Order: sequence, then structure tokens, then C-alpha cells
Amino acid sequence: MAELVSSVIGELLPLAVGVAISPVPIIAVILMLFASRTTAAGLFLAGWLIGVIAIAAIFTVIGAFLPRSTLGEVHPIVGVIKFVLGVLLLYLATRSWRRHAPDPKDPHMPKWLDAIDSIPARRSFALGFLLAAANPKNLLLGIGAGTSIGAENLTVGDQALAIVAYTLIAGSTVLIPVLVHLTAANRATPQLATARTWLTQNNATIMAVLLLINGVTLIGKGIANL
Repeated sequence: MAELVSSVIGELLPLAVGVAISPVPIIAVILMLFASRTTAAGLFLAGWLIGVIAIAAIFTVIGAFLPRSTLGEVHPIVGVIKFVLGVLLLYLATRSWRRHAPDPKDPHMPKWLDAIDSIPARRSFALGFLLAAANPKNLLLGIGAGTSIGAENLTVGDQALAIVAYTLIAGSTVLIPVLVHLTAANRATPQLATARTWLTQNNATIMAVLLLINGVTLIGKGIANL
């Protein structure tokens, strides 16, 4: 069983990384920290993590009820789901690339980031949750992760372990800036500023590449499960 859990977590790794490298949430939490809004950043982080867990858990339950083959193996329907998710991710990759700003110094970013300082702390939780659970990319990756976990013959405890591993990886890039700020704010400020600038200038390219990789990966795994 331990080998099966390790195999599932290994399958979840690229999906979790795809969620983790989400420039907009990372920039948002860094801006909150720069504005000394530690409470708002903490609530944003909590919302982000809960959003990731919610999608993975919901589709783990759904995946557990998917039909299995006569030998108890993963049913081809799981392959169809992964294939469709992969195609949708490729579509998002194409759309993201088309939004690529010709001038890196003038990137296209959400307007609400300019008003991040004025968002009430209590609303930062909802913002983090929505960016994790309602963002098309994260939703598709979460569906893929949950379906992969639920489709395997795992105990509830092992399913929970897989979800936790997925969430920790997916949430790491929002978690790390908060932890670094709390433990070494003065020393970390230049690095966080550099990271914010780089992510802002390369947002569309990063998203397109990640979506392309995950889309192709899911299509390949979907075909393998058919």
C-alpha cells in the first residue's frame, strides 16, 4: 500500500507544481506583506490552502465512486476525464500565450492588484479561496488530482495523506513568503521584491508553459488509462 501511495503522490507532483506556480496569488501575498498587512496575508494564505484542499477532497470523493474494471483496476472513464482535462489545459495555455505582453515592462495584470492595500483583512480569506478554487487552471488541476486519488484503491487515511501532500506542494509558494516575512522580514524584503517584479513581467509566459506541460501530461496519462 505504501508503494501505491508513493505512486499516487508522484502522479500528483506535476499537478501540484502547476497550482503552486501561480504568479497572481504570489504577487498578491507579497504586496500584502510589503504593506505590513500580516493578518491579511495570513488569512489570504488560509483561504488559498482551504481552496486547494476543497477541490482535491471533493473530486477525491467523486473519483472513489467512479466505476472500476472487472479486475478492480482504474476504469477507462478516468482516462477520458484526464484526456478532457488535458485538452482544456491546452486551450488555457493558448489563451494565456495570446495575452503575452509584447513589452515585459508593461505586463497585463489584474486591476484589483493595484488596490490590494485597501482590501479588508476579512475579505482576503475569500480572495485566497477564490483564487485557489475558482481559477480555471487550479480548478482543472484540482479535478485531475482528486480524480487520480479517488480512482486508486486507497484507504481513507491514505487518501487524506495524498491530499495533504498535494496541498502542501500546491500551497508552498504562497506559504513560503509569509513564513520568510515572519522570520526574517528585513533580510527577505529585497528577494521578495525581486520575485514580485520577475513574476509580474513573466506572468503570461509562465502560465502558458505550465499549462502546456500539465495539459500534455494529463493527455498522455489519459490515453494510458483508456
